[in-house]
Amino acid sequence: MDPSSSSSLPPSLHLAMAALLGASFMAISAFYIHRRTVDHVLHRLVELRRKPLAASDDDGGDDDDDDDDDRSGFGADDGETVAETKVRGYRGTLSRSVDYSSNALRSYRISSSMPNVVSAADWFQENPKNRASSLENLQFVPLGLPSLRTGSTTGESAQISYSYKRIASVGRINTPRSPGRNTFESAEDSDEEGTQLADDNRIPYSNTYGLNSSMCNLSAVPFRVEDANCAKNQMYGEVSKEVKAGADMNGDGITDSTSVHVAGDDHVFINNVLPARNTVQETTNIEEEEVCKMIRECLDLRKNYVYEENVPWKTELVETKSDPYHFEPVEATAHHFRMEDGVIHVFASKTDTEELFPVASSTRFFTHMHYILKVMSIGNARSACYHRLRFLEEKFRLHLLQKADKEFLAQKSAPHRDFYNIRKVDTHIHHSACMNQKHLVRFIKSKLKKEPDEVVIFRDGKYMTLKEVFESLDLCGYDLNVDLLDVHADKSTFHRFDKFNLKYNPCGQSRLREIFLKQDNLIQGRFLAEVTKEVLTDLEASKYQMAEYRISVYGRKQSEWDQLASWFVNNALYSKNAVWLIQLPRLYNVYKNMGIVTSFQNILDNVFIPLFEVTVDPNSHPQLHLFLKQVVGFDLVDDESKPERRPTKHMPTPAEWTNEFNPAYSYYLYYSYANLYTLNKLRESKGMTTIKLRPHCGEAGDSDHLAAAFLLCHNISHGINLRKTPVLQYLYYLAQVGLAMSPLSNNSLFLDYHRNPLPMFFQRGLNVSLSTDDPLQIHLTKEPLLEEYSVAAKVWKLSACDLCEIARNSVYQSGFSHQAKSHWLGGKYSLRGSEGNDIQKTNVPNLRISFRYETWREEMQYIYAGQANFPEDVDP
Repeated sequence: MDPSSSSSLPPSLHLAMAALLGASFMAISAFYIHRRTVDHVLHRLVELRRKPLAASDDDGGDDDDDDDDDRSGFGADDGETVAETKVRGYRGTLSRSVDYSSNALRSYRISSSMPNVVSAADWFQENPKNRASSLENLQFVPLGLPSLRTGSTTGESAQISYSYKRIASVGRINTPRSPGRNTFESAEDSDEEGTQLADDNRIPYSNTYGLNSSMCNLSAVPFRVEDANCAKNQMYGEVSKEVKAGADMNGDGITDSTSVHVAGDDHVFINNVLPARNTVQETTNIEEEEVCKMIRECLDLRKNYVYEENVPWKTELVETKSDPYHFEPVEATAHHFRMEDGVIHVFASKTDTEELFPVASSTRFFTHMHYILKVMSIGNARSACYHRLRFLEEKFRLHLLQKADKEFLAQKSAPHRDFYNIRKVDTHIHHSACMNQKHLVRFIKSKLKKEPDEVVIFRDGKYMTLKEVFESLDLCGYDLNVDLLDVHADKSTFHRFDKFNLKYNPCGQSRLREIFLKQDNLIQGRFLAEVTKEVLTDLEASKYQMAEYRISVYGRKQSEWDQLASWFVNNALYSKNAVWLIQLPRLYNVYKNMGIVTSFQNILDNVFIPLFEVTVDPNSHPQLHLFLKQVVGFDLVDDESKPERRPTKHMPTPAEWTNEFNPAYSYYLYYSYANLYTLNKLRESKGMTTIKLRPHCGEAGDSDHLAAAFLLCHNISHGINLRKTPVLQYLYYLAQVGLAMSPLSNNSLFLDYHRNPLPMFFQRGLNVSLSTDDPLQIHLTKEPLLEEYSVAAKVWKLSACDLCEIARNSVYQSGFSHQAKSHWLGGKYSLRGSEGNDIQKTNVPNLRISFRYETWREEMQYIYAGQANFPEDVDP
């Protein structure tokens, strides 16, 4: 800047610059003067504190660890001189941040921002003369930081007074533990790993926040492990509490007083024998214990009800290539059975009075069902189960973050296998809707073209040919198309189960349903058998897809069983890719109004008496005997959303149920279970196949449907209402009850696809599989099961490993034979965990199976307090 420009500046600016320069110089001078003064004062204070130590060091040597001279800094002893007392009084006026322990002050320097506990290995002796500056002689602590609470040096002159208080509104932020955190875990004064909110339930809360005359103050200055004896009194008290709590955990509530006394007096036992306390593994509180106890009781109730057959894989595999349509005469046994109060009782002979296979009474069942409903309604149980489910979900996400790439590499290393050539079972598909709509249109057109003069129905007082039926409807084969067929579910069926059922009528005509989709019609179900054969041919061509078809027995007359069996055998509908389930529509009120039945007992008689007859004497129903070899399950179907009265434990017997109202779902379910239980016991004793209870449940309606199914059923179809009941959802997870879910079907009836809980259930570890339900109404392609998988994979971003795991679950849930499952899953499929997995067969990595199994084991151990029993084999 030139002089001319400088002279042009106003005088006020010159004055301001001069003032700024002067103020800066004065501030710097004051800082250095203050710094020098503080250093001088601190040096003087330290010298005063070291004078007694210097005298003792001269007499007894340096750093005598056994020196007991006033390490805690409380008052003067009786033998002290006046000068020493004055020095102590002067020291008492210092800041609380200065540690009274001279050994600690001389031996270690630490930043006040770090945790106040360090490992004993980190301590070292240091010459005071080597300190870099006087500030390091004094360890500063933030003013608001509470002091470390410990006892006196000897454990006799000072006691710690504290009480446990629940602090709900204030969260305590914990700092990371030091390597020596175990030093104080017994005193409950160390924090959790990482910075997080501490547990509010048990917080040692001091009556006085700062230092008082009965408390050691070590503040932020660390100390050696051997100098930590001032915390012993607190530790002794906590040891006694731990011993008593351990006795209560064992259930007997008895405490050995001798062991408590020894634990309280033996210092070696305290420091070396007792394990350090870990707040992560603390004993659950009383509320959680009560919840775990209730969950255990619910699981034990299920074990008492669910029928468990003899493990089939304990026997040697025998290849059976016999003709499925050839009947070999079987000698009848002397068993006698009779129906009493809706349940069939079996005896060894007519003269015996002792029941062979007793089953739980209806009163007992409804009592237990209401107990589960009571557990479901308790707030503590709902909260605890919800948190456990969330924990399982987040645990799976963490697993994916860590192991997803490894799982993908494991799948790539498995030769030949991928999602397309692993076995997948459609665990829930109704036989009357097993074909897609385009297939049905083609079949109807072909029959109109090839068999127009076939007499197919008796309607309006006359027999009608197929051509006459279509003429009466003003239709011809050329006009027929998918839109005119009108069997596909649309927006009009949402929450309208009645309209959805009407979609079973092609072109909206019940006569076409009777001709093409019924097996008990004028032509003996020939058209339905032919279209079924075409579907089975497509199924066998795919090789890796299997199906479990559900076909109805209505309970209107006992001859329905023989008619169904003859339809199956005479039309040769056996396939190695398919098995069958029997579904019972819950239509008592309809039949009662029509005058077909007089009481609910009539339906039970019509459904179950033929099954016991063919079991005792197969020669009485030879075709039914052959058909039952392919039947693996029993189903209950109808609209669950209909309002119903929840049954009580004192319900009318089926013979007394003569009113026109339909019994509740759980009423149907119990009497189906009770008769199936007895039937399975009888069939198993004779070496015959058994029938499992696998009903529709939880698609809509009340939660008591799911509670009843939890007690009685092997697995269920749908189960989407589990999302509303965390207790039941957690129980279904622990028991690994199979859920055959159909998201596309739910999307047309009760729940939008994006709200379906299947991905949440899958992440949490529930035993879920994908199924089609009704391809005729729901799906558009020739392979509806693959369509179900593909939509789920795209919408929910399921990986190849996820899809293969769901497919593996479907095989486990299915009722196919042990020989078939061994071929599809591997010879050790019956073992739990990764030992039972063969990636060469399932394409599921052992990492995924191990994670699922170990997570389930941990949850069971949590519920059973470490006393859970785990069988080696999976449930058959």
